[in-house]
Amino acid sequence: MRPPRRVVLVDDHAPFRALARELLRSAGYEVVGEAGDGRQAIGACVRLRPDLVLLDVQLPDMDGFTVADRLATLAEAPAVVLISNRDASAYRRRLLASPARGFIHKPQLSAALLSAVLAR
Repeated sequence: MRPPRRVVLVDDHAPFRALARELLRSAGYEVVGEAGDGRQAIGACVRLRPDLVLLDVQLPDMDGFTVADRLATLAEAPAVVLISNRDASAYRRRLLASPARGFIHKPQLSAALLSAVLAR
């Protein structure tokens, strides 16, 4: 399986999306779409068929766990990495039950950490 390179960013804070977009682009990822809520995220993934979704846990319309569950049902389901300003310990049980490949605490987001999470 080739490494995920086509990414959809999902976060309700545009400044964070801009920061993540630049970080990912500088690491060779192609950011093919962005979304500010769960419904937009699902629609973007259906249309754009990304390899990877960087998905905030706290969204205005549904949480990232619900979005990840829905994305997992797609015929070409993308890899999902959940992100949050809260530490992973706040979501421990839900992370274990989630189809997401992993979790990154937003302040620690880096291309190297993303690669490590995807390599698991």
